[in-house]
Amino acid sequence: MLYLWVIIFYLIVLVGVGAYRSKYVKSQDDFMVAGRRLSAGVLVGTLLATWIGSGSIIAGAGLAYNKGFSALWFDAGVWVAIIVLYLIAGRVRKFAQYTVPDILEARYNKYARILGTIVTIVAYTAIVSYQFRAGGMVLNLVTGISVDEGMIITAVFVIGYTVLAGMISVAYTDVVNGVVMVIGLFIALPFLLNGAGGWSGVAESLPPSHFRPLGDMTLPQAFAYSLPTMLLLLGESGMYQRFFSAKDPATARKSVIGWIVGTIIVETLVVVLAIVGSAKFAGIEAEMVILHSVRYGVPLVIGCLLLAAIVAVIVSTADSFLLVPATNVIRDIHQRFINRELTQKKVVLYSRIVVVGLGLFAFLQVRFFTHVLEMALYAYTIYGVGITPAVLAAFFWKRATPSGGVASIAAGMLVTLVWEILNNPFGVSTIYPALGMSLGSLVIVSLLTPAPSPEKWRPFMDQT
Repeated sequence: MLYLWVIIFYLIVLVGVGAYRSKYVKSQDDFMVAGRRLSAGVLVGTLLATWIGSGSIIAGAGLAYNKGFSALWFDAGVWVAIIVLYLIAGRVRKFAQYTVPDILEARYNKYARILGTIVTIVAYTAIVSYQFRAGGMVLNLVTGISVDEGMIITAVFVIGYTVLAGMISVAYTDVVNGVVMVIGLFIALPFLLNGAGGWSGVAESLPPSHFRPLGDMTLPQAFAYSLPTMLLLLGESGMYQRFFSAKDPATARKSVIGWIVGTIIVETLVVVLAIVGSAKFAGIEAEMVILHSVRYGVPLVIGCLLLAAIVAVIVSTADSFLLVPATNVIRDIHQRFINRELTQKKVVLYSRIVVVGLGLFAFLQVRFFTHVLEMALYAYTIYGVGITPAVLAAFFWKRATPSGGVASIAAGMLVTLVWEILNNPFGVSTIYPALGMSLGSLVIVSLLTPAPSPEKWRPFMDQT
């Protein structure tokens, strides 16, 4: 029960921070982009804690349990994406909007905004749903309650916490969560390694394929793991929202440097821990390997601290991905098409109501998938092929036209849905036909339609 009480105490502290920060939420800027005043250090913490959620700790670790070091292909796409983002982070902050659909309408048209909002809501609520599942798995491990009951508790906490103070509460608590988790994982590694008989014991316990770059995968299979994560992050609304929250463009770019260093270290560490755990705890459910290792493979104090941090990071990822579509609904639908004169007080109120509604919608989606990895790849793909090509074209291709942008978003979203419903025809991963149609539609339609005026693309190409 000590594990449970430590987790509860840690979460109560987070609620306290959120409640304290909520008194500073007076406007749309405060709730959605933290008043545009975040420093580089805070940005690094919140970017890292947002990305290292159950997608890494549950899905990525489960892949490493089954396939060894080749699971790093799941993470490698992220590392490439962050390097690309360094090139545009300053320009994103200079643009000073609130959402990715803001970018889509400014560069293309209102239909791109609407489609971008729809894709974001579908993908991000799916991501929130598997954070709920991950929280349920943790609570099941430490308390014995059912995973379903744990998911309900996690959902209630996440929704309530996000409602309190929006981006202000999320960003500052992310820093603490990220630091605690990183320190805890580093401390846990020697204990787990010792329990598995050292690295030689790990090597003897696992098949040789666990230590090969591709493992037992083909290169197309490896890319099927890398591409969805890379494409998601290149267009990820929560990340752009954090760039919009930076105090200036230079701060936004500086934060990306710390983010990539931290991400490479933490994701590699998670894979190593999962591999050691697979040698020490054979026969457990793959996606439980980090949680099981922390619960049964390290001293009590370290285990308590790590499980509390893992729960907090799961919550952090969930509330971040819940805040983004809520912002989209208010900013990109209500304010854009229904009531442009909405008062700041009502923006905050309506945003909180939408957070609750989207949280419930996310909870309903849990039943559609059985594994976190399966849910993650679906969400990453539909967003990555639906949004990212159009967003990157906005910053890198002057010839991209409004029709091309709209066609790209629509094609990526529809092909993903159809291919998933048909259960990957011919054994081809969804990412390949969906990305092909999205890129093809963007390029072909843009070249067949009149070039945009310089006024459309100039704000996105300005490097100053």
